[in-house]
Amino acid sequence: MSTLPDISFPRHAVVIGAGAVGLMSAIHALDQGLEVSLLDFNPVGSEEAASYGNAGWLSSHSVIPPVEPGMWKKVPGYLMDPIGPLSIRWRYLPRLTPWLLRNLASARRERIRATARALRTLVVDARTLHLDIARRAGVAHLIDTSGVLHVYRSRQQFEGDAFGWSVRRELGIQWSELEAEALRRREPDLDPAFGFAVQVDEAGHCKNPAAYLQALQAYALARGAHRIDARATGFRIEEGRLKAVLTETGEVACDAAVICAGARSKALAAQAGDRVQLESERGYHALIRGHEQAARARTPMMLSEFKVIATQMETGLRIAGQVEFASFEAAPDWRRGEIMRDIALKLFPGLPRDLPAADVRYWLGRRPSTPDGMPCIGYARASSDIVHAYGHGHIGLGCSARTGRIVAQLLAGQTPEIDLAPFSPQRF
Repeated sequence: MSTLPDISFPRHAVVIGAGAVGLMSAIHALDQGLEVSLLDFNPVGSEEAASYGNAGWLSSHSVIPPVEPGMWKKVPGYLMDPIGPLSIRWRYLPRLTPWLLRNLASARRERIRATARALRTLVVDARTLHLDIARRAGVAHLIDTSGVLHVYRSRQQFEGDAFGWSVRRELGIQWSELEAEALRRREPDLDPAFGFAVQVDEAGHCKNPAAYLQALQAYALARGAHRIDARATGFRIEEGRLKAVLTETGEVACDAAVICAGARSKALAAQAGDRVQLESERGYHALIRGHEQAARARTPMMLSEFKVIATQMETGLRIAGQVEFASFEAAPDWRRGEIMRDIALKLFPGLPRDLPAADVRYWLGRRPSTPDGMPCIGYARASSDIVHAYGHGHIGLGCSARTGRIVAQLLAGQTPEIDLAPFSPQRF
């Protein structure tokens, strides 16, 4: 909607989903003077949440969508290789096809530039915004502001990513280069075969996403938010005004709601009048514990060759990434977790080749992903009392702080701090 809604206070908002976006939305809504209820059927920070197992990056330079020109040529290979860096399960292809076609259509250079410009407004200053909230919640120690690395075998390999880095430069993103010797000093445990890296100082990371989300919920509850353990199923809307959120156990009376249920948001969006294209983009991680003396990522690092990120968490060395398209309910393919483990062995020669199974934990998460790589943020078609806030894909944690601010502004009937037109839920 182009006009701001007519809003009167006091106002009770139900935030559907207690992940990173939901918790940030709740905290900022409290700042706006709203009464807030957090509605979720999973414990905060549980392994069911995408926020639990991500790479932890707060990367204000993560503006390039996960598509590339000519990507359509690779689709047959993705179908044939069930454990490649991007895989599609055959049975899921018919359902995925409309999303996939739009995704491939967005893989044009000018379209990628436009997406990057929009995403930069959402993710810029990510670590600063998170550090502010973390301080308020008493967990500033969980936010590291020392930058991240993108690691390559050589400068030539880096130059193969020239388009993405040129787009970042156009947006004012700066970085420094580390040649082999400097990279060895920075990351002595990394395989010396990797001889080039770029360091992005403006980025940061969260050392323990699960603990961070638990602290954010505790902070919101201490400030007066309420927690409701239930699964949302829809809305009761009368003459364009929201009266209640429907759950499996009954109604929750309210006059505002936020849909931020991650990959489960599509059905709720339809209940609010918007047919969005949203898929569960499954990612895996391997967490290696007890080998910090032999293998430690002193700086979070993206390994472009493997499409993974290695981050030293409070809980161990996490190798996270890759993409699998399958139904939300499909059983995990733990071979993909084992691939993460094997990549760790390639990256860090100090790890024992016979790494004990007890020292490795595997995890599967479901990223809420749109075909154009941009989230859905804005008022619902059926009622301006309902706000969409989901679909952040690979950058949900980083985007969550500013998204929460924007959600609170929309709930309060204020002009949002950035242009939301590129993120319109009605663009599909």
